[in-house]
Amino acid sequence: MVFQSYTLFPWLTVAQNIRFGLRERGMSEADQKERSEFFIAKVGLRGFEHHFPKQLSGGMQQRTAIARALANDPKMLLLDEPFGALDNQTRVLMQELLLGIWESAQKTVLFVTHDIDEAIFMANRVAVFSARPGRIKTEIAVDFPHPRSYTIKTSPEFMDIKARLTEEIRAESMAAAEH
Repeated sequence: MVFQSYTLFPWLTVAQNIRFGLRERGMSEADQKERSEFFIAKVGLRGFEHHFPKQLSGGMQQRTAIARALANDPKMLLLDEPFGALDNQTRVLMQELLLGIWESAQKTVLFVTHDIDEAIFMANRVAVFSARPGRIKTEIAVDFPHPRSYTIKTSPEFMDIKARLTEEIRAESMAAAEH
């Protein structure tokens, strides 16, 4: 799981954070090293293996958290607003990075976000939840091909999905305000 707030162990380096779960599972040192080096390279942190979280930008901390989650080879990756605290440019880069990793690893990803553009760009389907109690109100398929480029964000098809989701959310907000 990757959270919105930075959840790295501050007393561990990038490599040690990524290896933490592997060590706890009893993986050999050699396998831990090989696996952490692979994911350090995958998320673009080569050269920062020995840095502590306080020495990293927010984007680098989130890349470390994503590498730590993926290193454990989960069947499902859960991400709760992982880019919410990032500036817009870093957020866009992180979206593209995560999509690239997903496209190569083919993991099931449950991505929670309040950002409609992010949801459409990242997802194969988007679920809109109702207000209290939270239930799936609408599910919309996003059939853009992979690999995806940020340029789809300006396409008429993207704008159509965005308009539909915006209206679904607006209608739900208005209904909740009436109660």
